[in-house]
Amino acid sequence: MMLKIKRVPTVVSNYQKQEVEGVRHAGGCGRNCFRSCCLPGAKLPLYAFKKVDKLVSEKGLVNKDPPVDFLDALLLGEWEERMQRGLFRYDVTACETKVIPGKCGFIAQLNEGRHLKKRPTEFRVDKVLQPFDENKFNFTKVGQEEVLFQFEASEDDKVQFFPIAPIDTENSPSVVAINVSPIEYGHVLLIPRILECLPQRIDRESFLLALYMAAEAGNPYFRLGYNSLGAFATINHLHFQAYYLATPFPIERAPSKKIITTSHGIKISDILNYPVRGLVFEGGNTLEDLSNVVSDSCVCLQENNIPYNILITDSGKRVFLFPQCYAEKQALGEVNPELLDTQVNPAVWEISGHMVLKRKEDYEEASEENAWRLLAEVSLSEERVEEVKELIFEAICCNIKEEDKAGTKAVVTSTESNEDMDAIKGSHPAMVPV
Repeated sequence: MMLKIKRVPTVVSNYQKQEVEGVRHAGGCGRNCFRSCCLPGAKLPLYAFKKVDKLVSEKGLVNKDPPVDFLDALLLGEWEERMQRGLFRYDVTACETKVIPGKCGFIAQLNEGRHLKKRPTEFRVDKVLQPFDENKFNFTKVGQEEVLFQFEASEDDKVQFFPIAPIDTENSPSVVAINVSPIEYGHVLLIPRILECLPQRIDRESFLLALYMAAEAGNPYFRLGYNSLGAFATINHLHFQAYYLATPFPIERAPSKKIITTSHGIKISDILNYPVRGLVFEGGNTLEDLSNVVSDSCVCLQENNIPYNILITDSGKRVFLFPQCYAEKQALGEVNPELLDTQVNPAVWEISGHMVLKRKEDYEEASEENAWRLLAEVSLSEERVEEVKELIFEAICCNIKEEDKAGTKAVVTSTESNEDMDAIKGSHPAMVPV
């Protein structure tokens, strides 16, 4: 049986609405887009980052003397310039935000601008891997004014910035674009190799690019997220999301229990005392080592048709992976109607603890119990998570240290005190099994 849910697509580009309504332009697209009709002679800023072989400092992979500050001057500066030009659908900086009282510190935001009154579309949720469809909206159809800059590895091993650079159509550039329906200040999209029209699926090269972007920003409060199909990705064209929020996410404070360490020093742990079960990956000898282990885990989930979400934090040094089932349960009619009425689709940001609420009453009544109840519906059951972990560990088994295969004593790490951990354990309802 093919599962579908009636849902409203999130608008990420000012040209997406025209795609939905079937608007066409005579004499060319008229959009200054990323297709053959508009690309010849097109130019955009280019930030060329230096590939770093080793994880070198507690502050992350930050270049000592970059030609331009990547996060503040370039990404956020260009983002604000687009805001001044009126390219966003609403002013996200005017959205009310608060920390919900409780041990977890969930963040609630009232974002009524993302509650769209458009005709609903059918969205398939039972296939994580689906072929790219040229006829549907994709990022080659965005306007070039929505793209901030190209983001590529430097050819001469030096960080470089070019205010104006041609778009190399032969070598499909990766680009950073605005999300015109932002969740937070500086909300952007990283689109790897945009002209290759890759479907929404993780591969080693694209995931390493995302880690390099997190490292280049050099700020733990700048995070990247990824949603697979079936886990509330709304566009089947490969992309990551990112934004800056100067407060810790609840998931970043959750305690964890080490399971294994790979031969390259990647520690893989269970997330504890949090409504969504998942894994956290951290450490390693190089950024590429970390990227390979995480991306191979994602490929495993994709090939086994398991929807998932990813959060990249700590300047690329820590990655959270959440297999999830909310959309499937929603399609099967297994989600509480009260939760469905909120119209919150729990993707990577909500799972991480940044609850984007679309109705004022939900914002005013926001509580830790309500947030926990919603997120618990996202989580796989304990038994199913163990099955998924076995699949992942089998996929990366050649990299696991022998002592971890034999079973070492688990170590719990947490930023909370033992008393806080006990309080967390006793203050929440049990997670809902799937």
